[in-house]
Amino acid sequence: MISFPKPYADAVARLRVPSGFLIVIVFAWFSRPTPASMAIGIPLSLLGLALRAWAAGCLAKNQQLATGGPYAYTRNPLYIGTLLVAAGLAVASCSIGLAALFTAVFLLVYLPVIQNEEQHLRKIFPGYAEYAKRVPALIPSLMGARQNSPNLFRTRLYLKNQEYKAGLGFLAGMLFLFWKMLG
Repeated sequence: MISFPKPYADAVARLRVPSGFLIVIVFAWFSRPTPASMAIGIPLSLLGLALRAWAAGCLAKNQQLATGGPYAYTRNPLYIGTLLVAAGLAVASCSIGLAALFTAVFLLVYLPVIQNEEQHLRKIFPGYAEYAKRVPALIPSLMGARQNSPNLFRTRLYLKNQEYKAGLGFLAGMLFLFWKMLG
């Protein structure tokens, strides 16, 4: 994976949420959904939401190293889920520009954030280095699934991690796209 200078990674980590509001405005402005684009984009986004939900239900942040569930296949299932949701929204919006914007945001914002998080996890979990050797950062591998994975999905963690907010945001985006398509 690409290595980013720490000051840059820290800066984009702080700007990640506020810049999301700007992306929503750009999304609203440039989306031109069609029935065909919606039919392809919605299932892709739902797949991403399902992956995010599964990952959030297996994640006890800063308490236990998540190695089970989707974390047995990739170290960053939440971010892969986010990428799938964004790809689905770009397809549903029928906009090459939005697809390019979402790709740039993933490469220039999310990859440095992932780098920072991995540095943090190495500090607080002694077993992280061994886990990182076995499980790929982004591209899922079936090889990692051979390990005995102790942490299973727990609704309590899903709710504590407030993952339902991603679903609500997706629903708002889809309602907007339907309104724009029909209007």
